[in-house]
Amino acid sequence: MKATGIVRRIDDLGRVVIPKEIRRTMRIREGDPLEIFTDKDGELIFKKYSPIGELSDFAAQICDSLRKSTDGIAAVCDRDAVIAIAGGAKKELLDKPVSPQLTEIMDARSTYRHANGGSSLPVSPADEKFCLSVAAPVISEGDVMGCVLFITPRNSAPATEVEYKLAQTVAIFLGKQMES
Repeated sequence: MKATGIVRRIDDLGRVVIPKEIRRTMRIREGDPLEIFTDKDGELIFKKYSPIGELSDFAAQICDSLRKSTDGIAAVCDRDAVIAIAGGAKKELLDKPVSPQLTEIMDARSTYRHANGGSSLPVSPADEKFCLSVAAPVISEGDVMGCVLFITPRNSAPATEVEYKLAQTVAIFLGKQMES
C-alpha cells in the first residue's frame, strides 16, 4: 500500500471526502460503488467495486463460446478495464484500462459497430494493434456496468451482422444475470 500524504477528517455524519486527484487517477466517478476492507492492524482499504467483475469467470466462458462460434476475438469489460477475453490479444488487452472512446460508447448506451472506411476506435489507450469492431453496453437496473466486445486487428474487415447481434444478445443476458 502506498501513502499519499493526504489527510482527511471524518465529518459528523461519518463521511470522508476522497480527494479529487485520487478520484481522477483511480477513475472513481460519482455513484461508483466502493468495497471497504479492514485488517487487524486497523487499516481501512477502499477498493472500487465492479459488479460485472463478480462474473469474470462466467464472462470468460461466454467469451470462449463467442470465439468458438464466430472465430473472432471476443471480450467483456467493466467500466474501467477488460476483464475477460478469448481468441487472442489476451496479453495486450486483459486487465488493461478501456479507452475514452469506449467509455463514450458505454455512456451513449447504444451498440457500436465499426463501418468500412470509418476510423477505428481503440479498445485500450495502452494498445495500438487492436480496435473495436462491435461494442454492446451491458445495462443492469438502468446502470451501465460494462460492455461486450468483438475486437479485430487494425485494418481488418468490420464485424458481421451475426457478431453485432451476438454482442447485443450477450450484453442483455449479462445485464439480466446481474439483476437476479
